[in-house]
Amino acid sequence: QVQLVESGGGLVQPGGSLRLSCAASGSIFSRLAMGWHRQAPGKQRELVAHISTGGSTNYADSVKGRFTISRDNAKNTVYLQMNSLKPEDTAVYYCNAGVYHFSEYDPTMWGQGTQVTVSS
Repeated sequence: QVQLVESGGGLVQPGGSLRLSCAASGSIFSRLAMGWHRQAPGKQRELVAHISTGGSTNYADSVKGRFTISRDNAKNTVYLQMNSLKPEDTAVYYCNAGVYHFSEYDPTMWGQGTQVTVSS
Protein backbone atom coordinates (compact mmCIF):
# COMPACT_ATOMS: atom_id res chain seq x y z
CA GLN A 1 0.00 0.00 0.00
CA VAL A 2 0.92 3.67 -0.32
CA GLN A 3 0.18 6.83 1.64
CA LEU A 4 -1.25 9.73 -0.39
CA VAL A 5 -1.10 13.44 0.46
CA GLU A 6 -2.87 16.04 -1.71
CA SER A 7 -1.96 19.70 -2.08
CA GLY A 8 -2.68 22.65 -4.36
CA GLY A 9 -6.31 23.38 -3.58
CA GLY A 10 -7.62 26.85 -2.91
CA LEU A 11 -9.92 29.64 -4.04
CA VAL A 12 -9.99 30.59 -7.72
CA GLN A 13 -12.27 32.72 -9.90
CA PRO A 14 -14.40 31.18 -12.66
CA GLY A 15 -12.27 30.62 -15.75
CA GLY A 16 -9.12 30.26 -13.69
CA SER A 17 -6.78 27.32 -13.22
CA LEU A 18 -5.38 25.18 -10.43
CA ARG A 19 -2.93 22.30 -10.36
CA LEU A 20 -3.44 19.63 -7.72
CA SER A 21 -0.60 17.38 -6.64
CA CYS A 22 -0.66 14.05 -4.84
CA ALA A 23 2.57 12.82 -3.31
CA ALA A 24 2.78 9.11 -2.61
CA SER A 25 5.01 7.30 -0.17
CA GLY A 26 5.88 3.69 -0.82
CA SER A 27 7.83 1.55 -3.23
CA ILE A 28 5.07 0.36 -5.59
CA PHE A 29 3.75 3.65 -6.98
CA SER A 30 4.63 2.78 -10.57
CA ARG A 31 2.63 -0.46 -10.31
CA LEU A 32 -0.64 1.24 -9.35
CA ALA A 33 -3.33 2.99 -11.30
CA MET A 34 -4.07 6.47 -9.93
CA GLY A 35 -7.12 8.68 -9.93
CA TRP A 36 -8.98 11.69 -8.63
CA HIS A 37 -12.49 11.84 -7.19
CA ARG A 38 -14.39 14.84 -5.89
CA GLN A 39 -17.28 15.44 -3.53
CA ALA A 40 -19.35 18.62 -3.59
CA PRO A 41 -21.48 19.73 -0.62
CA GLY A 42 -24.65 17.65 -0.40
CA LYS A 43 -23.61 15.36 -3.24
CA GLN A 44 -22.08 11.90 -3.56
CA ARG A 45 -18.43 11.38 -4.37
CA GLU A 46 -17.82 11.11 -8.11
CA LEU A 47 -14.96 9.97 -10.31
CA VAL A 48 -13.10 12.79 -12.08
CA ALA A 49 -10.23 11.05 -13.86
CA HIS A 50 -7.88 8.08 -13.67
CA ILE A 51 -4.62 7.04 -15.26
CA SER A 52 -3.16 3.57 -15.78
CA THR A 53 0.36 2.39 -15.09
CA GLY A 54 1.00 2.80 -18.82
CA GLY A 55 -0.36 6.34 -18.98
CA SER A 56 -3.80 5.72 -20.48
CA THR A 57 -6.33 8.25 -19.17
CA ASN A 58 -10.07 8.50 -18.68
CA TYR A 59 -12.20 11.51 -17.72
CA ALA A 60 -15.70 12.26 -16.58
CA ASP A 61 -17.73 13.94 -19.30
CA SER A 62 -18.10 17.04 -17.15
CA VAL A 63 -14.35 17.74 -17.17
CA LYS A 64 -13.24 16.50 -20.61
CA GLY A 65 -11.21 19.11 -22.44
CA ARG A 66 -10.63 21.11 -19.24
CA PHE A 67 -8.81 18.76 -16.84
CA THR A 68 -5.65 16.72 -17.41
CA ILE A 69 -4.38 13.91 -15.20
CA SER A 70 -0.71 12.97 -15.35
CA ARG A 71 1.87 11.09 -13.32
CA ASP A 72 5.60 11.29 -12.69
CA ASN A 73 6.77 7.92 -11.46
CA ALA A 74 10.27 9.23 -10.70
CA LYS A 75 8.73 11.69 -8.22
CA ASN A 76 5.97 9.35 -6.99
CA THR A 77 3.45 12.05 -7.80
CA VAL A 78 0.16 12.32 -9.68
CA TYR A 79 -1.26 15.65 -10.86
CA LEU A 80 -4.58 17.10 -11.88
CA GLN A 81 -4.34 20.22 -14.02
CA MET A 82 -7.68 22.04 -13.94
CA ASN A 83 -8.39 24.78 -16.47
CA SER A 84 -11.47 26.85 -17.29
CA LEU A 85 -12.83 26.19 -13.83
CA LYS A 86 -16.54 26.57 -13.17
CA PRO A 87 -18.45 27.11 -9.91
CA GLU A 88 -19.81 23.58 -10.23
CA ASP A 89 -16.24 22.27 -9.94
CA THR A 90 -16.26 23.36 -6.29
CA ALA A 91 -15.62 20.26 -4.18
CA VAL A 92 -13.16 18.41 -2.01
CA TYR A 93 -10.81 16.57 -4.35
CA TYR A 94 -9.40 13.19 -3.29
CA CYS A 95 -6.39 11.46 -4.74
CA ASN A 96 -6.58 7.68 -4.87
CA ALA A 97 -4.71 4.58 -5.98
CA GLY A 98 -6.07 1.29 -7.20
CA VAL A 99 -6.31 -1.32 -9.92
CA TYR A 100 -8.45 -2.18 -12.91
CA HIS A 101 -10.95 -5.04 -12.77
CA PHE A 102 -12.36 -5.92 -16.20
CA SER A 103 -11.46 -2.40 -17.39
CA GLU A 104 -13.25 -0.82 -14.41
CA TYR A 105 -11.17 1.40 -12.13
CA ASP A 106 -11.27 0.31 -8.49
CA PRO A 107 -9.68 2.79 -6.05
CA THR A 108 -8.62 1.24 -2.76
CA MET A 109 -6.30 3.80 -1.13
CA TRP A 110 -7.24 7.44 -0.53
CA GLY A 111 -5.67 10.74 0.39
CA GLN A 112 -7.14 13.17 2.92
CA GLY A 113 -8.60 15.54 0.33
CA THR A 114 -7.98 19.15 -0.67
CA GLN A 115 -10.64 21.86 -1.03
CA VAL A 116 -11.19 23.56 -4.38
CA THR A 117 -13.54 26.56 -4.40
CA VAL A 118 -14.47 28.33 -7.63
CA SER A 119 -16.21 31.62 -6.93
CA SER A 120 -16.18 35.25 -7.97
